[in-house]
Amino acid sequence: MRTFAFIAQDDDPDQWREWLTRDLGPIELFIHPNIPDRPIDYVLAFRPPIGSIAKLRGVKVVFSLGAGVDGLADDATIPAHLPIVRMMDDGLIEGMTEFVLHSVLSAHREADDFARLQRAHRWDHRDHKFARERTVGVLGLGKLGGAAARALRALKFQVLGWSRTPRQVEGVECFHGAAGLTAMLRRTEILVCLLPLTPETERILNASLFAQLPRGAYLINVGRGKQCAIDDLVAALDSGHLGGALLDVFPEEPLPAASPLWDHPKLRITPHIAAMVMPRSATRYVVEQIRAYEAGGKLVNLVDRGRGY
Repeated sequence: MRTFAFIAQDDDPDQWREWLTRDLGPIELFIHPNIPDRPIDYVLAFRPPIGSIAKLRGVKVVFSLGAGVDGLADDATIPAHLPIVRMMDDGLIEGMTEFVLHSVLSAHREADDFARLQRAHRWDHRDHKFARERTVGVLGLGKLGGAAARALRALKFQVLGWSRTPRQVEGVECFHGAAGLTAMLRRTEILVCLLPLTPETERILNASLFAQLPRGAYLINVGRGKQCAIDDLVAALDSGHLGGALLDVFPEEPLPAASPLWDHPKLRITPHIAAMVMPRSATRYVVEQIRAYEAGGKLVNLVDRGRGY
């Protein structure tokens, strides 16, 4: 019988147990911190306490329960030989793509402005651009960013994409490196951040970056909270250089109830729900990986600890 350790405070272990059992048959799933001193086959984790995985015996694979690998890639106590798999199931990609489309379309058709007009009881007609006249820039062209970019292109937006190293996405004008980022930003009216969190991308959404965007540009951050310099963002919104922003992720989560961000008139807030890991979908991804691994095949979407994702 396969044994699992579950180290994820905000997830429901009973759902994972139910769906894993449907595909794998009987399993033993132990929930942190009540994990016995016995061999554990697989670990399901998200933001685990430092050292909590290293003290387990016999672990074969660690599965991240989020698209990010917070607390995993930077935990030096996890043995270097132990593979860590990023969550990248179809449901996660589908959910993120839907959220990005919704957010971009809302910004494109000025939904925030019309919500303010409604509260002011004002009836205000205005012209609007077509999608083919609007340029959207996507930071990060991995599986999530690439899928979002392709979906935006299918709606006829002019789509630009940027990545650390060269990538190609059909229908998308792709840029890379520092010079490429500058070239992309100056043309971007709606900017979507889908970058992984690394030392290089921490606070990448800052005053310098905002200044390179056209006046009135809109920011959507569905990457990681620490990528956005919040004070710089508020300053750019208050000055009018940025026309608005949507934040789904924050440096501190949950966002404190007393935070002034909740009431900023140009800021839309969602509670880190852009792409939820759903056990009914994600367990299929985990099971496929386990079966491939046990049959001598290769794991996919492995974390490169040198890059941090």
